[in-house]
Amino acid sequence: MILFGIILLIIGIITLIIRPLLSDEDKFKENTSGHLEKIKSKSPTWLLMFSRKVSMTMVIAGLTFVTLPNLFFWAEPGYQYFLVYPNGKKSAIMTEGIKFRGFAKITPWQKFIDVKVVNPGDDTNDIEGQMDPIPIRFIDQVTATTKLSTRFQLPADKESFIELAIEFRSLQNLAQNTLIPTVREVVSNTGYMFAAQDYISGSASDFRVSIEEQLKDGAFSVEKTEYRDTIITAIEQGEREIKEVQTRYEVNKRKDENGQFIRIPHDINENNIIVAQVIVDDVVLEQVFKQRLEAQRDESAKRQLEQQKIKTAKDAQARIIAEGERDKAGERVTQEKEQVKALISIETKLKQEETNKKLAAIALETERLKATAQKVKADAESYQNAKLVSAGLTPQQRAELEKQIAIGVAQQIAKIKFPTTMIISGGDDGGTPLEALIGAAMTKQLTNSGKGGN
Repeated sequence: MILFGIILLIIGIITLIIRPLLSDEDKFKENTSGHLEKIKSKSPTWLLMFSRKVSMTMVIAGLTFVTLPNLFFWAEPGYQYFLVYPNGKKSAIMTEGIKFRGFAKITPWQKFIDVKVVNPGDDTNDIEGQMDPIPIRFIDQVTATTKLSTRFQLPADKESFIELAIEFRSLQNLAQNTLIPTVREVVSNTGYMFAAQDYISGSASDFRVSIEEQLKDGAFSVEKTEYRDTIITAIEQGEREIKEVQTRYEVNKRKDENGQFIRIPHDINENNIIVAQVIVDDVVLEQVFKQRLEAQRDESAKRQLEQQKIKTAKDAQARIIAEGERDKAGERVTQEKEQVKALISIETKLKQEETNKKLAAIALETERLKATAQKVKADAESYQNAKLVSAGLTPQQRAELEKQIAIGVAQQIAKIKFPTTMIISGGDDGGTPLEALIGAAMTKQLTNSGKGGN
């Protein structure tokens, strides 16, 4: 746009200057005879297109195109702009869109800066701060290298951003001289606060959080305590002596009188740079520690296998004991049932005997009462008979007695059953006694059949 404006400005100025000199006006030239002769000059054809008005328009348009980019500019999303005006005043543009610049010099800054550990062959076009793997040493003297990815945001307020832009002058200078060294220092110091064994046992997330907190709020002030553990030979040995002296360290975060952790500020805090993201991509432990972990893993696997075998044997033992207890309980229940049955049978017999005794006593008492009654009755009858004999019977009583005797005799005769079939055999043609019996049986069967049919 500026180049196009400059071209228009030059063309407009040239046409304004040249046009009057080459205009079609009458001019006089002295001839050979010494007299003035009137001649007419002719301007180039292309110059006739540019009138004074057209030339002025071009000059104005050229000036507009030249000055407009110095008056306004387009602020892109994701950028902040540091402005220095011709009079030395400084300002900042924090938002996107068309902004007034007023001939100020503009320095663009990305709002977000990526600082990352890169591997050979990685795409690094969009990474402002490229780091090598960060070496660390855990508190248990295990070394490792850490791969980290971080993202920082420039200060959101104008004053802090202007101070940062003046101090570092460029984004690359900020990344290389402040962000990368601070990140490496914080990661290295965080390694001394953890043990490698704890890190692989579940403290990886605490490790990342600790790095993030220290980048945001400042490094922790810590107090390191050293302990020496003396290992002596086994008691079974005759002469005990010091076998080994192990040194271990314990790191504690220091607190102030209010119970808050003491922080040590760094350049990221002091420049109000915002920590937007912290990701621990990987922590590569030293090979010796890996081999020790593999040995521990194998030993642990063997121990677990032995424990599993012991548990299986204990389960089998418990199963056998349980089955024996079950069988004993079953046998006990069976015997108890038999005992209960025997006891019930005995109790039943005892109750029966008791009942029989009671029944016998009742029967005895009944028979005694009957005998007493019979005796009393016999005595009464004897007394009555004696009285009757002594007094004599009346004719009516004698007649009644004879009547009852006759009725009794008739009832007894009526109860006698006489044969209903009689077989008589005699003479020479009478047959044998066997034939007579067969005939009698058949006659009896026919008689019974006839009664059944009736």
